[in-house]
Amino acid sequence: MAKLLVLTILGVGLALFRDHRSSYQTRMAAFREIKPVELPNCKLVKGIEAGSEDLEILRNGLAFISSGLKYPQIKSFESNEPGKILLMDLNEEEPTVLVLKIKGSNFDLSSFNPHGISTFTDEDNTVYLLVVNHPYLKSTVELFKFQEEEKSLLHLKTIKHQLLPNVNDIVAVGPEHFYATNDHYFVDPYLRSWEIYLGLAWSNVVYYSPNEVRVVADGFDFANGINVSPDGKYVYVAELLAHKIHVYEKHANWTLTPLKSLDFDTLVDNISVDPVTGDLWIGCHPNGMKIFFYDPENPPGSEVLRIQNILTEEPKVTVVYAENGTVLQGSSVASVYKGKLLTGTVFHKALYCKL
Repeated sequence: MAKLLVLTILGVGLALFRDHRSSYQTRMAAFREIKPVELPNCKLVKGIEAGSEDLEILRNGLAFISSGLKYPQIKSFESNEPGKILLMDLNEEEPTVLVLKIKGSNFDLSSFNPHGISTFTDEDNTVYLLVVNHPYLKSTVELFKFQEEEKSLLHLKTIKHQLLPNVNDIVAVGPEHFYATNDHYFVDPYLRSWEIYLGLAWSNVVYYSPNEVRVVADGFDFANGINVSPDGKYVYVAELLAHKIHVYEKHANWTLTPLKSLDFDTLVDNISVDPVTGDLWIGCHPNGMKIFFYDPENPPGSEVLRIQNILTEEPKVTVVYAENGTVLQGSSVASVYKGKLLTGTVFHKALYCKL
């Protein structure tokens, strides 16, 4: 109730102080025009037409892709179909995607609405896939076991918790252990819109385990992508509307200590980490207004950043790919495997490039 009262007071103040509009436009990078950066060997991935919002590549080159996200205020090209998890083998010369079958008597496939994903490989090489799901626009985390020979996912468990009301992305640190970002504080759509417009920065990061659930970081203006360093010592969090990547030190008791933040001129979405080099690859939105207020005549562009040596005093940031939306609309994730770059989008296609 206290935060609701604060929200009401701020709403009244908005009518008196129009500079909120200027702040909102700045946070959305509303007037930014993208400078194209091309890659020479790129192809759109056949079979992906309704989004590839998040993806994760295993060390053996198999890529999981979440597709078909329906998210409030975001365009969808497949609004009447349930979402899917796709599989792509990046070892193939011309890789294609296939839809993974989902098995499990207690899983409601008709309401499947996948968002962020993460994998965990156990000591016996069992691969678990954790998927943020929004059935009927709620938030759950679905735990699956990957059955490679059958090309299927066996549903094991649905995870719900009051501290996970608006989950965007997760990073698995165990079969049932993960860090998750909540991108909003409020669940009600009307209050969510005001939360974003006013820049309240009330979203957070939560640590979940079967025995303990707690907020480990907060104060974010739309917490978005999250990942860990290859050695498991650091956690990276993308703050979409503040245009920041935050670096946290992870402790043995799963708490996080902030170390540093990097600032950008673009809206940073999902974070992928190269397991070999530790480089961060980030799918970005050059202009947030175009992603939240879709116009087919002026579509959202795409941008991919690479961050090298992020833990040093002078990280190197490179724009690897940038495009105005004529090829790829609304990039949300990018990841690499053996000199190949796979870039996904919130609701559009996916692009596969040889670097």
